[in-house]
Amino acid sequence: MQTILITGSKGQLGNEIKKLSVNYADFNFLFTDIEELDITNIDALTSFFDIHKPNYLINCAAYTAVDNAEDEPEKADLINHESVDNLAKISNQFNTKFIHISTDYVFDGQNYRPYTEIDAENPKSVYGTTKLDGEEAVQQHVENHIIIRTSWLYSTFGNNFVKTMLRLGKEKEQLTVIFDQIGTPTYANDLADAILQIVSKSHKKEEAFKSGIYHYSNEGACSWYDFSTEIMNLAKLNCKIKPILGRNYPTRAARPFYSVLDKSKIKANFGIEIPHWKKSLQNCLTELL
Repeated sequence: MQTILITGSKGQLGNEIKKLSVNYADFNFLFTDIEELDITNIDALTSFFDIHKPNYLINCAAYTAVDNAEDEPEKADLINHESVDNLAKISNQFNTKFIHISTDYVFDGQNYRPYTEIDAENPKSVYGTTKLDGEEAVQQHVENHIIIRTSWLYSTFGNNFVKTMLRLGKEKEQLTVIFDQIGTPTYANDLADAILQIVSKSHKKEEAFKSGIYHYSNEGACSWYDFSTEIMNLAKLNCKIKPILGRNYPTRAARPFYSVLDKSKIKANFGIEIPHWKKSLQNCLTELL
């Protein structure tokens, strides 16, 4: 039986993988977070890999507090770059296939069309920079790797935009939300399903594991305003959403104004079907409500 190690398993994506893992009886899953495995410690990693010898590593661990990263660059770099460097080196040493999760923040958001995997990166925040450095560590140190960039992640687990909007929608009669930042929400359950499909296919056929960078978000595109409006409509909340410009809502870290991702490559290479963001939001809200 092949073993899949998940790091950062208490986050949104890790929890969604755990939920879906019951459908994959052919695999032994090891769900770890900081308490079980310190990915900043190379000796701890070596010892863990020596004992468990995972065939796959799915790294969901990340420093994702985008604004806080501007004040804590060393902490963000430790998790998003240095720890990823550790995981990449150890994965290569043990011939472990490495799936690493990255972000749309590696781009500057100045595009006018969906970003492909070969578009030039140009992060505008500490978070984006550390995530790009992590990507480069993976490419440099481990031969069998898949990097998946995603955007606007939400889930039934943890804290996220959808849950915040639901709470505020019940408390307030009106909210202002940015309408000039365009991207695509990603339901973490859909991403978890795509990752496990990739692992399952490569387990059945070795050459199905096609190394490289891939993009994954739900289909379609919207603004945060559109996203918020749809949340209120589906949840049947009477809170009115008013659009505002991004410049009227300043944040510590710069956000990409346009970060829609082109998913053609992941669909072609792995035969993955991706739901539209509205359908996935409905699925999430059905569970939450």
